[in-house]
Amino acid sequence: TQGSDTASAVQHLRNKGSVTMKLVVIEGIGKKETVEKYLGAGYKVFATKGHVVDLPERSLAVNVKKNFEPHYVIMDDKKEIVKSLIAAAGKAETVLLATDPDREGEAISWHVAHLLNIPEDAPVRIEFNEISKKAVQNALQHPRAINEALVDAQQARRVLDRLVGYKLSPVLCRKIQNKLSAGRVQSVTLR
Repeated sequence: TQGSDTASAVQHLRNKGSVTMKLVVIEGIGKKETVEKYLGAGYKVFATKGHVVDLPERSLAVNVKKNFEPHYVIMDDKKEIVKSLIAAAGKAETVLLATDPDREGEAISWHVAHLLNIPEDAPVRIEFNEISKKAVQNALQHPRAINEALVDAQQARRVLDRLVGYKLSPVLCRKIQNKLSAGRVQSVTLR
């Protein structure tokens, strides 16, 4: 439902006037100016500052009876960023997703695509392994669809972290020390 709400907001903004700019979404704010310089005129870069949606903090948020389906929400500290992202996307003729080339970056792109109601098979994902003019320009020439396998890998890790951590952390706090977390599957706790 969040995707359809934001999609109508994006379409409303596009209907207000002509749009010729291309929006490139990245993760890190520190790369913004450099990437924008390498892209040149006609492009605007938007930094999400990492994930914009996640499982809510105070609930399990995983439906174990429905194929371990996660329930994502816009993070409280990212609501203004999402609002700005929707406004920027509404002024763009195209949105390209250039988050980091790993499973976390792929998941961020997937979430952003859902928020903006970008079709799953749309070739909007670009990636570069270095911040250089050649790498950025090359990425523009090779857009692809979001890699669902990488998204699934990130979601599986996140869901497993939540299932283990949410159930095990209270035990750690009671038995060992207050404020301990077993949030990571890779945690020494599992040994």
